[in-house]
This record gives sequence, C-alpha cells and structure tokens, in this order.
Amino acid sequence: MIRTRPNLSTSTFGLVALGALILATVPVQAQNLTVPQASPHAVAEQEIGISKVTVDYHRPQVRDREIWGALVPYDNAWRAGANENTVVTFSHDVKVEGQDLAAGSYGLHMFPTAGEWEIAFSTNSTSWGSFSYNQEEDALRVKVKPVAAPFEEWLRFGFEDLSGNGATTYLHWEKLKIPFRVEVDTPEIVLAKARNDLRSRVGFQWQGWAGAANYALQNGIHLEEALGWAENAVGRQENGRTLGLQALLQERLGRDDDAAATLAKAVEVSTEAELNALGYGILGAGNTAKAIELFQHNVDKNPESWNVWDSLAEAQASLGDTKGAIKNYTKALGMAPDPQKPRIESVLKKLKGS
Repeated sequence: MIRTRPNLSTSTFGLVALGALILATVPVQAQNLTVPQASPHAVAEQEIGISKVTVDYHRPQVRDREIWGALVPYDNAWRAGANENTVVTFSHDVKVEGQDLAAGSYGLHMFPTAGEWEIAFSTNSTSWGSFSYNQEEDALRVKVKPVAAPFEEWLRFGFEDLSGNGATTYLHWEKLKIPFRVEVDTPEIVLAKARNDLRSRVGFQWQGWAGAANYALQNGIHLEEALGWAENAVGRQENGRTLGLQALLQERLGRDDDAAATLAKAVEVSTEAELNALGYGILGAGNTAKAIELFQHNVDKNPESWNVWDSLAEAQASLGDTKGAIKNYTKALGMAPDPQKPRIESVLKKLKGS
C-alpha cells in the first residue's frame, strides 16, 4: 500500500480559515459573557426619616493616575463615577443645598474646577456617562466646595451628618470629598403618609388614629387635624391613652376647660402604665406641676409599683425638689428589679452631690 502525505499547504489553509472563523465569532459571543467590570457597580442608600436617598453608580480606581484636572478634566461635565449615568433617586421631595428638587431619579453630573464645583441633577438619567449631557435638561444645579479627605483608591458615595430631617451625601475619591446637603420635611411626609394609611386597614383600629395624633402633637403641626384624629381614636376606644391625648391637644390649642374635663376622665379610667405615660406627656409639654400631681395620683393608686415612685422622683428632680426626689428615688430603689438599680443609684449619687 502506498501511503500519501497530507498536503501541508491545504491543511494549513484549513486551520487558518477555521481560526479566522472562530476569531470572527468571539466578539459576538463575548457580548453574552458575564465578566468583571473594571469599575464595579455599587449602590449607596440612606434613609432619612421615612424617605430614601439612593445613589446608583460605578466605582473607578485611582491606579496611580493623576485624577483631578487630568483623568477628570476641569471645567467639563463629569459623570461622577464611571460607565453609564450615576443616578441619584429621592423617594420624596427634597432640598439640595437649600434648593427645592422634586422626588424622582436624576442623572448626576459634576463640574470639577480647582475651586468651587457645580453639581447638576439632570432629568435625563439613562445616558452613557456625560457625553450627551445637555444643560437644558437640568432640574437643578447647585454649587459646592470640595474638602480634603484621606486617600480613597476606589470612588465611593456615602452619607454623613445624619439627622431626622437630612444628611450630607458625598462623593469621595483620591484625596477629595465632594459633599452636598439633602434635607426633607420629615414631619409633613410622615403625616401625608398617615392620612393615606388611615384610609386603609390601619384606620379600622384606634391605635392608628392615636399614633397620627400623637406624632402631630410631638412635632407641633396640624394640631386641629390632630385633635380630630384623637377624637376619632376616643370614639373607637375610650381609654387613658386616647383621652389623655385628646386632653393634651385641647390644652395645646388653648381649650383649657375642655382639657381639664377630658383629663379628669382620663385619670379616672387610666391603668398604671397609661397614667404614667400621660404624666410624661404633660411633663414634656412643660407643665411640671401638673405632671407631679398625676404621678402622685399614680403612687396613691399603685404604691407597690417601683416605677411610679421612680417617675414621681424624676418629675420632682426636674422641678428642683431635690429633697423630694431623693426620698422617692430611695423608695423606688428598694423595690426596683436588679437591672434598674445601677441607674437609680447613679441618679441618687448625683442628687446627693448637688
């Protein structure tokens, strides 16, 4: 048998053609692969009251590069991150640096300079980077001052100086931090939600009405409306808590005669815990003498309870009656459970040293 050798030129051509075919298909196939991004995706979120601020962004790395004025040029729109738009979302209307901005999602663009920066909140939040940024689409533009900060290799967003009504959002990268203050009207937002909640299953129970009325009272807003909520709560369940809340609102609105009559009824039907809570409500309203009267009434009704003696002593101390406070804290100490004794002993030590 005669063996023939393969035609090398033909085989080589076949391999080359096959390789070319494979290489030609790689880009198409690669589009379907999940591979790590050079600038990974991240989300920073902060709750302020019952509102949320969310920043959706990508995190570039310094990698020994010069950042400000170089990789990120001065006086140009910058995406405040990498890849597609950095998007900031506000669940409720906010103030940014003191200026109003409606709830929604915004493309976040920054304009770096050697000094003061500008930040734009664009109604277009779906573009790639800042390449198609259009100032006419700005919902708001504010000025901020960058501050020096410890070195940060990977760009990140965060929140600081948190309060019940605001937080400072910041971008931190390399040795700069770019902050902007976000504030919300938490009490108004809470009550707006409460009005809606009271139209749902929440409104079928007295606790929802009492909770809304108490929140309004504590924040000193919409007191007439709150009194209506309290009256609704009383209509659903007449107890020390609902009547006491109604009395506090009547007093706050200057309806002293109504408040006195409602308070008397509240004292009559209150449990120990309800009467104690009512006393603290009146103490918080600034009527210390009346609070002491209620705490004393609770002591007379429940002399075996360490907590009523403790509350009476606290009110006396706030009024400056050190002698009475020491006497009643000592009484509470002798009856209190072990976990409460260190606190009472500490208070007594301070009172005796004053």
